[in-house]
Amino acid sequence: MSDEEVQRVSDVLDAIEAIQDPEARSRAQSRVMAQMRERSSRWMKERSELAHRIKQEEGSKASVRGLAKRLGISPSTLQDILDGYRGSGQRRPTVAQRKTAPPPGSDES
Repeated sequence: MSDEEVQRVSDVLDAIEAIQDPEARSRAQSRVMAQMRERSSRWMKERSELAHRIKQEEGSKASVRGLAKRLGISPSTLQDILDGYRGSGQRRPTVAQRKTAPPPGSDES
């Protein structure tokens, strides 16, 4: 998606926020939020699969910082994706816990 396409999406969201009638604005916001909930998990799955594929293809020469920049996310978000963690950082294990715990999704958990 080009910067121009991203700007068009942003312009549409700005237009929704500019709707004068509060009820009409709320209905439009609800429709957009419902679509985003549907897309969000699908998009996160796609992003995760891409990150894992690139990391596997490039092996040790793929830096977390470089890959995060390519994907447009922070290095810490990428690290969470690669480690299999989702959701709030409050539930993220500490470094010590990561070293001793089996990876998420493994049969050892």
